[in-house]
Amino acid sequence: MEYLIWIGAVVTLLGLAGLIWCILKVQKARKKGLDDSALKAELQKVVALNLGALFLSVIGLMMVVVGILLS
Repeated sequence: MEYLIWIGAVVTLLGLAGLIWCILKVQKARKKGLDDSALKAELQKVVALNLGALFLSVIGLMMVVVGILLS
């Protein structure tokens, strides 16, 4: 089950990269100096990607834990 651990680690890192990308996108939107409604619209676009990246990261961590328990 060692392969499950490594695959889970890669999936977790992809999710973490997605979370970092979301953080950078929000920082860039804040630096633009948009008004409240425009900033809210930009943040709503990022929320779905943020949740997807978080889900990917959690699935990867679950794969690692299952791989450790089965080995």
